[in-house]
Amino acid sequence: MNIQVHADTQMPLRIVRIHDEAEGIRSFYLEQPDGTELPPFTPGAHVKVQVPNGMLRKYSLCNDPAQRHQYVITVKRDGDGRGGSISLFDEAGAGDVLPTSLPDNAFPLVDNAKGYLFIAGGIGITPILSMIRSFGELPPAPWKLVYLTRTPESTAFREQLSAPELKKQVRIHHTHGDPANAFDLWSVLERPLPGTHVYCCGSRRLMDEVRDMTGHWSPQLIHFESFAEGGQQRPEDKPFNVTLARSGLRFEVPVGKTILEMLREHGGNTPSSCESGTCGTCRTKLLAGEADHRDMVLLPEELAGQIMICVSRAKSDELVLDL
Repeated sequence: MNIQVHADTQMPLRIVRIHDEAEGIRSFYLEQPDGTELPPFTPGAHVKVQVPNGMLRKYSLCNDPAQRHQYVITVKRDGDGRGGSISLFDEAGAGDVLPTSLPDNAFPLVDNAKGYLFIAGGIGITPILSMIRSFGELPPAPWKLVYLTRTPESTAFREQLSAPELKKQVRIHHTHGDPANAFDLWSVLERPLPGTHVYCCGSRRLMDEVRDMTGHWSPQLIHFESFAEGGQQRPEDKPFNVTLARSGLRFEVPVGKTILEMLREHGGNTPSSCESGTCGTCRTKLLAGEADHRDMVLLPEELAGQIMICVSRAKSDELVLDL
């Protein structure tokens, strides 16, 4: 099968190693075919990878940014997803080449914080692990990690994060699928610590809980990153139309596609980064229509007049955007 390489994937990187980190979780080590240095990246960064079936997917880099010859992505095989992770697991092997984008960072680590509180759920550990690894032996500020997973067997990097020297900083909690065994997040979020930044990456449910529990924190101290891309379907999803006020272009957004994706298909372009509704890069002025907001960025007073086109949809039949 001849698959066209996506325009965003400027680097053909070779898989030099594959390692299973936990049940259904696998790391892929990527290098330049000629062994030269890779473009630098910062903690929390991600790359877009064109997987063997041609789909373009975003994955966080989880290695130390000081490693200039290698990118490491760690992927959870999601049988209910859109097919990207299944393609990597079932079709990619050592020696294969994956077209890869330059690194981008929608979840940057603040370097002048007085402290860091990391909250990771499942595969959401990946960007946070890069942050922790970047600290080395002399962290710039005190830090703690709360890592929530279902079972020990499904916990990526469990051995590394359970090292004796990290005992005071890392709390790994397993729910074993029992809601009654959920971790008490309020115990770590009840009292805001001056200058401490909270970084949360995980499921939408986890991020919603953290957002709800940090309403008394300064918004500038709370940071989110989602490992889910914007096209995830919900039972209530329906097609809707979008009109671009400046150009007059009108198109339909079907179920399973995002406004951003359809804009690109029609030759449009607008800045974007995370494509999961957490960074705010694709913030767009909403001129008419009622949005179905699915982002983690907009404040209540902004909902009527703005929209994140990477994830949000429409409650009305049509949206008019200032594009």
